Amino acid sequence: MSSPSATLSSTAHAIHPPTEKEIGRVFAGLVIVLALGAIDQSIVATALPRIVSDLGGMSHLSWVVTAYVLASTATMPLYGKLSDQYGRKPVLYFAIFAFLLGSVLCGAARNLVELIVFRAIQGAGAGGLLPLAQIIIGDMVPPTQRGKRQGVVAGIFALCSVVGPVIGGIITDMLSWHWIFLINLPVGAVAVVIIGKTLRQYTPLHARRIDYLGSLLMTVSTVALLLVLTLGGGQWAWTSMPIVSLAAFALVTGVLFVRHVKHEPEPVLPLDLFHNRLFVVASIVMALTFMGLMGASLFFPLFFQLVMGVSPARSGLLTGPMMLGIALTALFNGRVLMRAGRYKPTVVAGLAVATVAFGVLAWSAATSQSLYIIEPSIFVLGLGLGLVMPNVTIAVQSALAPIHRGVGTATLTFFRSLGGLIGVAGSGAILAWQLRGGEAQAPAGAMSAEGGAMASPLLHHVTDAAMMVYRHAIASTFTVGACIVACAFVLIMLLPEVPLSDRHHTAPAPAAD
Repeated sequence: MSSPSATLSSTAHAIHPPTEKEIGRVFAGLVIVLALGAIDQSIVATALPRIVSDLGGMSHLSWVVTAYVLASTATMPLYGKLSDQYGRKPVLYFAIFAFLLGSVLCGAARNLVELIVFRAIQGAGAGGLLPLAQIIIGDMVPPTQRGKRQGVVAGIFALCSVVGPVIGGIITDMLSWHWIFLINLPVGAVAVVIIGKTLRQYTPLHARRIDYLGSLLMTVSTVALLLVLTLGGGQWAWTSMPIVSLAAFALVTGVLFVRHVKHEPEPVLPLDLFHNRLFVVASIVMALTFMGLMGASLFFPLFFQLVMGVSPARSGLLTGPMMLGIALTALFNGRVLMRAGRYKPTVVAGLAVATVAFGVLAWSAATSQSLYIIEPSIFVLGLGLGLVMPNVTIAVQSALAPIHRGVGTATLTFFRSLGGLIGVAGSGAILAWQLRGGEAQAPAGAMSAEGGAMASPLLHHVTDAAMMVYRHAIASTFTVGACIVACAFVLIMLLPEVPLSDRHHTAPAPAAD
């Protein structure tokens, strides 16, 4: 990367807002970038059995997914800060090239340990794809027009979460599992070419020094915390020495990080962000929303297969309505509702709808209701969530000055991912606790977080008593998810509303503080 001062000189002249044609071209490249990162989160799951068959190492299989998630989540705030300093384009280039390098290495992996390490490299690049795309949209598009673009972002992630496993299965069957990684190369090359020809700097840069110590402390503290959430209650008990040691290390490095940024003139994560009430409320709401969503939706396939008795293939289709609902309202929100220039009413409405749908879903699961009630509830849940995610991002971008827009957007995305990980860990612990307290004997393997695929051979061995235990255990995770989303609904009432501007780079209203 070039030095900040050199980059600054290249943007010293007046920066002209992009034309609609330019926005369309840049957005086409960003869509490809987003699809790369989104599909890669789900495409690997289908190929895991074949990977184990070729490479072995069943006991460490989950780390193929975990290493990617840990690396991508931990690096998100760093990308935002670096893009504020060096510009969006070079940092996006770095993220894409890191992602593609990891893809090549994954495709060439000779054993599972290599694959896990290379997936971490791939995840470190992927950590910049979503936040940088959202940041660039915030730079290019005035606040009143961002809803349409941010809605497309949410729609892409919803669509990719559905088609990813399907694409992974097709590639694995027709070619080999190596190609689910290597296929990223031509797609990534197209994105690099489009972005190279169309993307320019839309906000002024500021020459700054890099906070290396702060970056190190934030990264190791985050990784330690994520390892606690990932390993606790599963591979190790919550009170075991490794988990307690990791938690203590995360706490100590976290405290050192806070002390450091208080005295650092140019910290990697400015504490000024947390003096902004809108940013704090939005971050907590986003974390709670994904905590409830990911914690409950993780067990949708397990519920459909073990309790409802459907096949694995059909269980995947039965979760599709939620993603369809997210995509529909995200697109509708951007094209219609956001034209009024207000985001809070739609976020409030979305969380209200999601809370009610979650409650109905929990009741339906606990009382043995049919799919004719469960499926509409899942669809309506998606409709509500589709109104939340794009608007919260727009709210944060509108409340922050351009100098902090990058790190603020990336940090919001980080809290979203962190909330999802906490939800997954918490729901897994609740499910295991409920099953241990049941009278029935549960088949081994069905309690796995990946139970959707692993439990299918065991369906015929689940007794009616065991099925009731599973029903109430999974319903309890839905109930907890509904309560968490309800907390987000209550908290969103405290969200200040900054009037959205139809011009670029206007200063945020003071009401946000």
